[in-house]
Amino acid sequence: QVQLVESGGRLVQAGGSLRLSCAASGLTFSSYAMGWFRQPPGKEREFVAQIRSSGTSTVYADSVKDRFTISRDNAKNSVYLQLANLTPEDTAVYYCAAGRGAVVTFPGLKSIYDYWGQGTQVTVSS
Repeated sequence: QVQLVESGGRLVQAGGSLRLSCAASGLTFSSYAMGWFRQPPGKEREFVAQIRSSGTSTVYADSVKDRFTISRDNAKNSVYLQLANLTPEDTAVYYCAAGRGAVVTFPGLKSIYDYWGQGTQVTVSS
């Protein structure tokens, strides 16, 4: 079965950096666009970033643009999210997701992603 397993979340001070990883198995990873979403406490899950299957194109939410970087390694079936200049507003559970087809046109539409991980907690202290 398909599994997406996130890791790397932890407590970090404001202004700090972090790298999240998502390891995929059970799917043809190189055929899927990969997204990162996050869910702050008491709020809806929101789009963070997406990278296309080939890794040649990325898109970011305005709130993280120029601070976060998404990347992937198809040889390792993994996608990464580098977080920098963190603020307490970045505190959330971060999820990776895999999708094909329409997710490229609508990267922020949660319902059209096929697979989701369980999430990893990022907490930013002030």
